[in-house]
Amino acid sequence: MRKWNWREGQRPHTRQGAGQRRGWHRGNRQQWYERDDAGPSHRPSQKHHANQPASHSSSSLPSSSSSNASSAAPELPGFYFDPEKNRYFRLLPGHNNCNPLTREQLQQKEREKERNKMLAEDENTRKKAPRRGLNTSLLLQKRHLGVLPEHSYCRLVHEVKVSEMRRHKLEIQSTDNSISNTDNFRLIVGDSACERVFTVNDVSHGGCKYGIMNFSSSSKGSLSVEMCDNLYFTNRKVNSICWASVNYPDSHVLLCLVGVADTPGCVSLLPASLFSNSNPDQPGMLCSFKISSAWSCAWCLNPQFDKTFSTGLSRRVIVKDAETGRTQTYSVGSDVLAQQFALRVPVLFNGCRSGEIFSIDLRQRGRRDHSWKASRFHQESAITSVRVLQDENYLLAADMLGQIKLWDVRGTKPVQEYKGHHNEHAYLPIHVNECEGLLLAVGQDCYTRLWSLKDGHLLRTIPSPHPAANDLIPSVVFSSNLGGSRGLPGLLMAVKHDLYYFPYNTDYQE
Repeated sequence: MRKWNWREGQRPHTRQGAGQRRGWHRGNRQQWYERDDAGPSHRPSQKHHANQPASHSSSSLPSSSSSNASSAAPELPGFYFDPEKNRYFRLLPGHNNCNPLTREQLQQKEREKERNKMLAEDENTRKKAPRRGLNTSLLLQKRHLGVLPEHSYCRLVHEVKVSEMRRHKLEIQSTDNSISNTDNFRLIVGDSACERVFTVNDVSHGGCKYGIMNFSSSSKGSLSVEMCDNLYFTNRKVNSICWASVNYPDSHVLLCLVGVADTPGCVSLLPASLFSNSNPDQPGMLCSFKISSAWSCAWCLNPQFDKTFSTGLSRRVIVKDAETGRTQTYSVGSDVLAQQFALRVPVLFNGCRSGEIFSIDLRQRGRRDHSWKASRFHQESAITSVRVLQDENYLLAADMLGQIKLWDVRGTKPVQEYKGHHNEHAYLPIHVNECEGLLLAVGQDCYTRLWSLKDGHLLRTIPSPHPAANDLIPSVVFSSNLGGSRGLPGLLMAVKHDLYYFPYNTDYQE
């Protein structure tokens, strides 16, 4: 019997004649099954049998109908339909080095095509406005007419500037020529003035190295980067970093190191002057605390507890005074993956693997019945980052389902959600800049997204300059004064072994 053609929409019942060969049409000798280098394939027939009505002939259909039919090809188990080649290809299960046609590699190919398309759009000088009808001239006109309040004008101008940022590659200068820039960035964290950025790089032979980069901005808006002389290597993994104000603002760096093999984990408090030989200041206090397997850390800036830091561990929270060594331990029901202190009151907010978010008031002593938890609320998945806003009644939290929510701590309910973030299992932070009214997050798909903090509108999606991979997720820093008091607002992105700058200034010259 003749095989069924999916384009004809019916199975013909014409018996095979004696003069016909199985799998061939008489006259056009078109074979039903062909073999390609990538494997056997099925090619849907484009010519019909002679006994079919002329109205069903594919030659009489317009090209658009033909393309629609190709895109509507039925899905066959174990096969992939390529609309460009108009044929089916066999898929092999899982990963295979011989045949590139696995479902994972096809999805990766589509993602890479979309990334290159977005990179080409980013190079365009005329970018899409973050909101319909929003541009600088219109905002200025509304401001002069008095129909736009000052605070709304500033917020919307920042949104326009964010949409116009363009990528520039920065060259990292170093006094030591032996320092190579071939190690991939894993994490960057800026200080409060954004004049220094603490960096963690993966080392090819295992472990990681960490150091400090100094940033300076000129009056023309250009940004220069210099790596400090001293870099430190460790065979342990750096889980969390935060700047600590021991002697003066951001005088130290707090590191959570996870133990490996015979090397136990610890929490280290390192003076920032330790990383530069040219710094005339004495290194200052250097401490290492025997706290193993810490997931997160935070430093308290409240004057009542200004030498206090916290670490989140497996089912425990440790609050410790760095000078006196006084320690307080709180037992919890899950691993604590994210922490941050409030500024006005000595309250520590914690995010857990179970999705629970709770706060600890340091003025109260720990009790076994968990009554020391000042507030409690939940998200649907493990919490990866928490950020307290200037109005400390509100807190941002992100989880491993890609959900980012703004919570009202008083009513323990979400009041805003920021959609579009992508995360499945990665430990990814979120960044807030309230001066510009922006929220930033890098997803597991390696896209950097910026939202309006006020209404949750997605303003821009920035693709990674390098192909997406789980070990090449960009790390970013956003500041209103990148490079110091003379600096301009902008985004700093570290990915692979490269450093990129996205300034507000469209006339930026490298």
